[in-house]
Amino acid sequence: MNTPQSIKNTSQTNKTNHFSRPKVNTKQTLKRLLNVISHGNKFVLIVVLFCIILSSLASVGSSLFIKTIIDNYITPMLNTGSREFGELVKIILLMVVFFSAEIITTYLYTFLMVKLSQSTIKKIRNKMFKNMQRLPIRYFDTNTHGNIMSHYTNDTDVLELLISQSLPNIISSFITIVAVFSAMIYLSIYLTLLTFLFLLVMLFVTKKLGQKSRNYFISQQGIIGKTTGYIEEMINGQKVIKVFNHEEAIKKDFDKINEELCYNSTQANKYANLFMPIMTNIGNLQYVVVAIVGGILALLNVNNLSIVGISVMSIGTISGFIQLSKAFVRPLSTISQQAGSILNALAGAERIFKLIDQPLEIDDGKYIVVNAKYNKKNHLVECEEKTNIFAFKDTTKKRPQLIRVLGDVRFKNVNFGYNPNKLVLKDINLYAKPGQKVAFVGATGAGKTTITNLINRFYDINEGEILFDGINIKEIKKDDLRKCIGIVLQDTNLFTGTVKENIRYGNLEATDEEVYNAAKLANADEFIQLLPNGYDTMLESDGANLSQGQRQLLSIARTAVANPPIMILDEATSSIDTHTESLVQKGMDALMQNRTVFVIAHRLSTVQNSNVIMVLENGVIIERGTHEDLINQKGKYFQLYTGKFELE
Repeated sequence: MNTPQSIKNTSQTNKTNHFSRPKVNTKQTLKRLLNVISHGNKFVLIVVLFCIILSSLASVGSSLFIKTIIDNYITPMLNTGSREFGELVKIILLMVVFFSAEIITTYLYTFLMVKLSQSTIKKIRNKMFKNMQRLPIRYFDTNTHGNIMSHYTNDTDVLELLISQSLPNIISSFITIVAVFSAMIYLSIYLTLLTFLFLLVMLFVTKKLGQKSRNYFISQQGIIGKTTGYIEEMINGQKVIKVFNHEEAIKKDFDKINEELCYNSTQANKYANLFMPIMTNIGNLQYVVVAIVGGILALLNVNNLSIVGISVMSIGTISGFIQLSKAFVRPLSTISQQAGSILNALAGAERIFKLIDQPLEIDDGKYIVVNAKYNKKNHLVECEEKTNIFAFKDTTKKRPQLIRVLGDVRFKNVNFGYNPNKLVLKDINLYAKPGQKVAFVGATGAGKTTITNLINRFYDINEGEILFDGINIKEIKKDDLRKCIGIVLQDTNLFTGTVKENIRYGNLEATDEEVYNAAKLANADEFIQLLPNGYDTMLESDGANLSQGQRQLLSIARTAVANPPIMILDEATSSIDTHTESLVQKGMDALMQNRTVFVIAHRLSTVQNSNVIMVLENGVIIERGTHEDLINQKGKYFQLYTGKFELE
């Protein structure tokens, strides 16, 4: 399906805006992310928080032990010359218990957070994929596949690191800071005030550097998606690139994108990496100042001197405080070190939530499709068993009258534009009676594919109405509407799996016999039998081990097994050679029996037997009639058929 030009233009605009350093509500994103993490995991988080608190308290407790050991044991022993080490050994063993508790609790909360991160990422991926299946086709037409894929790879990777590493480290650091600060106040309020001055300097630096790096991290995540999309597009188009010798041209384009990514990544990491050295040096300066001031106070205490208003302290106290001072800087350094990862992850989370929050495809239909049969009174009734008769059922009524699906399609005064300000189809009126073959002919961009997109509600019309067996298609559930329509596109899409599984994709409940019959109907059985394992042959990526014609035959067989009352053939034989086309055409003729068929073809030889041919130009039907009628009119179709005018 060719993407309409209006959508391409919109897509380009969206991409440009998307990567222009968007503003992100960091607090709101973090709050939402925490809600996602905590949902269903509150008990685990309570255990993790409890372990972090124990680990932090154990770390602080070990520092306080230094004061006790020096003041209550070592200093008295030095003064008295005592050699009784029993009590000292006991207190040292108690310190070992504290250190062991810190190690065990740290291991436990780290292990739990790794498990929690994996389960959360799994939940997020499931949510993204589930929502993606319900997004309108417009979203995929206006966003590169590589950019969408980046949500599942780059964005989730940085989010996983945040949950498993950065988040527990940040929580542990904050708790440690509170515990250490409290212990410092207990030991010396004056030295604590001195430390607090350095803390203010650290917070100021953190705020300034954080603002700088955050914006660049947001841009970096967006450009990674853009880069992935460009690479994916170039990989898919390698043959075309080499045919036209565009290697150097696309390399220059990639260099521009890569340069943009390099610049934003450099700026983001430059400011993020400044955190650690700056905080470390401020911490070292604080350590030196506290040691000097504390040392002076300790010397005054040794010499039985004092300073007015300031109580002197023991050697044990200053030793413990210096140890706490170092422990106070360490979590601050950890926070600054993790700042870059957090900002990067929040940028990824914002992109993920943006995908999750995309407006889903609206489906306000009330009619569903059910299996039906005729009873003895020749009335159409619903039945559970599989039949070849389908009927529309109004779910809003208790005893609805079933309407048989015949394939009567009518357009009444339909106007449509991918961009509301630019109509692609203008006042389209047409009808296709059950069993008729309707062909659309016209230049690229005339609106042929757009009409078929509207029949299965890939897009909703601006004005007018489309009726399916007398029912406005807006009143039919989209899934049920699409069950009634089989599409064979110009571009085939096969999936990893066996040949049989790919054919059965059209009807997952189809028996093996139905799969074989569908393949025979599409004239695909002959080449399938020659494959190494026949119908059980595994297909490589998108059927890479098959020819283009063989892939198209499987696509036709997949539609045949669905057995829909309406078929859309969008240049279905354009990729098949003349010999294969003649085989396919025979199968298609059999497949089209008793079905309403819409055909889009550049080869006019494939539409000559149509019940009606419609010639479109600039979104308007300018001619309609049978092949003979249009030849006699000597209009645009005649010019196309005789070669006086060529399709573009």
